[in-house]
Amino acid sequence: MTSPAISTLGELRASGHVHKDLRTEIRDNLLAALREGRDPWPGLHGFRATVIPQLERALIAGHDVVLLGERGQGKTRLLRTMVGLLDEWTPVISGSELGEHPYDPITVTSQAAVATYGDDLRISWRHRDERYAEKLATPDTSVADLIGDVDPMKVAEGRSLGDPETIHYGLIPRSHRGIVAINELPDLAERIQVAMLNVMEERDIQIRGYVLRLPLDVLVVASANPEDYTNRGRIITPLKDRFGAEIRTHYPTELEDEVSVIRQEADLVAEVPDYLVEILARFTRNLRESSSVDQRSGVSARFSIAGAETIAAAAIHRATVQGEDEAVARVVDLETAVDVLGGKIEFETGEEGREAEVLNHLLRTAVAETVRHHFRGIDFALLVDAIESGVMVTTGEQVTARDFLTGLPVLGESDLYDQVCDRLGATNDGQRAGAIELALEGLYLARKIGKDSDGSETVYG
Repeated sequence: MTSPAISTLGELRASGHVHKDLRTEIRDNLLAALREGRDPWPGLHGFRATVIPQLERALIAGHDVVLLGERGQGKTRLLRTMVGLLDEWTPVISGSELGEHPYDPITVTSQAAVATYGDDLRISWRHRDERYAEKLATPDTSVADLIGDVDPMKVAEGRSLGDPETIHYGLIPRSHRGIVAINELPDLAERIQVAMLNVMEERDIQIRGYVLRLPLDVLVVASANPEDYTNRGRIITPLKDRFGAEIRTHYPTELEDEVSVIRQEADLVAEVPDYLVEILARFTRNLRESSSVDQRSGVSARFSIAGAETIAAAAIHRATVQGEDEAVARVVDLETAVDVLGGKIEFETGEEGREAEVLNHLLRTAVAETVRHHFRGIDFALLVDAIESGVMVTTGEQVTARDFLTGLPVLGESDLYDQVCDRLGATNDGQRAGAIELALEGLYLARKIGKDSDGSETVYG
């Protein structure tokens, strides 16, 4: 993170530094990464065969890009990852308002400074993280915010209105030689979108009638929900035409990618075993395929991420209250997630009043799919026989793992419990209790045993 030691324009020339425009810089760094086998898109899952190739082609072509997709598909994360394609450090004229390159000053002030100081011109170094600007498009966003306006304080200091130094530049000019990202672009008022037309095509700005030509070097990227074209607003046709690439994003198509997203993004305060993350991933995918859910709104990846964080919180809550040494999430904690996540889903109009029923049904389906995936081939006959003979197994969100394991029926010399735990890699009490709970829940869903729950305690019998 240490910037180069070069501090004057003369030293920069002597070093052999070559100035590249922004699109060439991005293209060269992307091609270098691909050539060397480095991943230019760390932390992105499910886009390798679809979105990423399209985006790479757009950047190599030097196009501005708009990403279209439902909420929670990783559009913003993808845009922010583009910062990694910039040079780590780039020289700028010290004190320049727009961060201009010493070889290519574009404002009157910077041009005068270069002419005055020559090789003694002071330069600074800007890290690539400082060359990315992001704006959430809101209805109250103004032209001054994005493009700029006359600064009345500078006029009051005695400068004339025709002086370019009276201009206060907006976000896009200040992103000169960088990337500017606009999230939820259709929310931007149409008259504000019009103000972006010159920036996108002619690469200059117009402010209150000023005759001002600034050859801005910016890459404009944006995100939008396709439904926004008809619901909250729209991207005006001339602006859509100026984006060189329009790329559709999507939710992960593979279960493994869905699991990877949860593991990467969730901030877990307790251990959440892999099979529980898998259940949440399957649950989310079931919701995305359900006719009861409004698919135009989508089911965000934040749904499963929040679910994982909720069941981790339930586990540490139980461990704290009951004095457990290890906080491990179990199947019984899934119900706590359903209780608080329903508000993140938009249901179809005809499903009013059935929301909880739909959620519980799809969660049970996800659990059953996970049980079949992990326990296929295990014979549970001894456990079923023991429960049918009158033994009851009690669990619940406040039942400790040790109490649950102690209450399991004795199966003689059978290693059934060990088989179940080995399939899931369960070793400590919390993990073993969770694995056997999953098996019991699977038997219940297969109608092999019964279950009675009053909210705080669940009894299999």
